[in-house]
Amino acid sequence: MATPLVDKITTPKEQRFLLPGYYTWEEFEQIEALTADAPGLRITYLDGCVEFMTLGEEHEMIKSVLAILLEAYFFEKGINFIPVGSATRRAKEKSASFEPDESYYLGEKKQNPDLAIEVNITSGNIDKLEKYKRFKITEVWFWENNQLSIYHLKNDQYEQIFDSELLPELSIDLLTRCVLIPSIIEARIELLKGIYEV
Repeated sequence: MATPLVDKITTPKEQRFLLPGYYTWEEFEQIEALTADAPGLRITYLDGCVEFMTLGEEHEMIKSVLAILLEAYFFEKGINFIPVGSATRRAKEKSASFEPDESYYLGEKKQNPDLAIEVNITSGNIDKLEKYKRFKITEVWFWENNQLSIYHLKNDQYEQIFDSELLPELSIDLLTRCVLIPSIIEARIELLKGIYEV
């Protein structure tokens, strides 16, 4: 008797790869051009190092849920924001090019976003904070191992903090718990309920 095949859909997981060697900005631009048509591939450049990253479903799901919940908070609290997603930050003079997973201007548009969010399912090789520091992004949130780490720029250095200074009324613990709720509807309800609990 034949065993029935299990119909199983698998999606590739996030992968990171640091290209061996040192690359000038011009060489980096050539690598970008060669890989421009590769779907789901991100390239980061920092001080001659080139890192490739593929985006898996888990990565995209967490980044999207974080954005949905954070934006629900902005609307509920009447915080004006401009979402700019993963718009590339790049400058030859800063020797850096990268894309945050999500980013926001709070209040009004400025030279660079106030808040950037990066989801790390696998550990990377390029200094995670240095690239943001070069663009003076006030706060950077990293999602790793099912928790958020918050870094705030002070005196040109990032300091890890437990609560956001940009959004001091937002409970990071509440937001983290809500991201992990399987139902996005329930997660939003829980977030909004938690905002008003004393």
